[in-house]
Amino acid sequence: MIYPVIKEDISLVTTDGVRLDADLYRPESLDSFPVLLMRQPYGRQIASSVVYAHPKWYASQGYLVVIQDVRGCGTSEGDFTLFEKEIEDGFETVNWAANLRGSSGLVGMYGFSYQGMTQLYAAANSPKPLKTICPAMAPYDVYEDLAYENDVFYYELNLAWAIQLAAIKAKKIGDHLAYKSIYLASKSLPVHGLSLQLQEHLRQYAPSNFYYQWQTLARDHPYWLKISPKSFLESLDLPMLHIGGAFDTYLRGTLKLYQAMSDRSKYHQSLIVGPWSHLPWTRKVAEIDYGPEASSNIDKLQIDWFDTFLKGKRNNFTSVNWFQMGSNQWISGKSLNQGTEQIFFLSSEGLANIREDNGKLVLQIPKDKLTDVIVHDPWRPVPSLGGHASLLAGTFERSNLDSRSDVLTYTSEPLQDGLSMIGDIRITLELQVDNYSFSLAIILSQVTKSAKIYNFSQGFAHFSRSSRQEISLQPTYYKIPPGDSLRLSISASYFPSMPLNPELTTLNLLSGKISLKIQ
Repeated sequence: MIYPVIKEDISLVTTDGVRLDADLYRPESLDSFPVLLMRQPYGRQIASSVVYAHPKWYASQGYLVVIQDVRGCGTSEGDFTLFEKEIEDGFETVNWAANLRGSSGLVGMYGFSYQGMTQLYAAANSPKPLKTICPAMAPYDVYEDLAYENDVFYYELNLAWAIQLAAIKAKKIGDHLAYKSIYLASKSLPVHGLSLQLQEHLRQYAPSNFYYQWQTLARDHPYWLKISPKSFLESLDLPMLHIGGAFDTYLRGTLKLYQAMSDRSKYHQSLIVGPWSHLPWTRKVAEIDYGPEASSNIDKLQIDWFDTFLKGKRNNFTSVNWFQMGSNQWISGKSLNQGTEQIFFLSSEGLANIREDNGKLVLQIPKDKLTDVIVHDPWRPVPSLGGHASLLAGTFERSNLDSRSDVLTYTSEPLQDGLSMIGDIRITLELQVDNYSFSLAIILSQVTKSAKIYNFSQGFAHFSRSSRQEISLQPTYYKIPPGDSLRLSISASYFPSMPLNPELTTLNLLSGKISLKIQ
């Protein structure tokens, strides 16, 4: 049954006296309904409608839908300190929502990104009315999944987020000059250097000054444990629908949470990974159209999920449903740990940065060490393009980048049977450099028969002066057709996705290999 819907303004006053405002979308009916709750910091009117159906649609399916401004955001009172009050406020909000007029007393939560995290925080103390959650595209470990990747700071994404949150706060407190300045910066991200004025605005208005704080705190600082969901979810057990995207920054967090819950939960855990970036969730990602099957079905899937766990209806859900890019179809299974290992080794005659036919991916261990050298010049860094750690995420044709002399490329022979990869990708590199520390960008691409080059997985890693290190790239489910090739590209810059190495750096690559899971 589809219900007509009315909207109400409601508020909760927390035990410490702070008013939290919300929109309530209510079916026009005398029946009782379960509650769907979303808690978010960007202004409740948005309600994550950049990726989900409007809450009015969810309410029309027979639910009370509550969209709440978290503390210090929207019209809610209090100070917004990143993540730090979400456990307490979430617990109170769930119990309050369960007792709204017309509520059946059962609560589910949904939302992506920060709204995915507020679900995990709200669930931390196990409020009794909360029966299920649907966390989408949320980090499990804030250091590893949100702030850094393999100890490389997410420069562009964290700067853009700090600017957005600072603009929201400046507007909320009525500093219109600061808001205008910050807003203009968001439209032309000042990646090559922040003005003194913008730096001051970020220090004043970015919550808890996280942008600067995150760049100074070591991995083992207790701050990260305090705010990371993985540190307080060990006793949590709920049925969860986990939602991720192939080009989402936080896919690793989604997979880690799903695996942790699957290993210990007595309830059903379901994972869906589309070919999407953080937003939007559409069939076309950057330059690739993955076809009609790639269009988001999350809204209907969530209603089926909530109908099952909040209304007692019987719907069946697969454990893993992952969109395979290349074949452009959904593949269902019971586990992420599918496939057998395939290893490619790096081989060249020392010209892998000059000639595309010199660097090779081979199946046998080369007899000789690599002798490839590139020089990183901070005056002309390799620009970032696509992937999972860029504002312009997804797949792009990258021939122009791979033709640069400061990019090493290694390409397989045309794959006679094609190659179907799933899950983790590990790269092992042995390096020598003339600086104390530096960062690398590593990209896997498909080379088509027509010599087009399309990225599908990447990763960053921080190295010391001379070291051998294994790096995990973005997990993927990707099929290269017969006759196309696999390519690995390596550069000492990928700006502004990762911070710019400020010094001239000579990099000597001595050996390397790729380890894949294939089907």
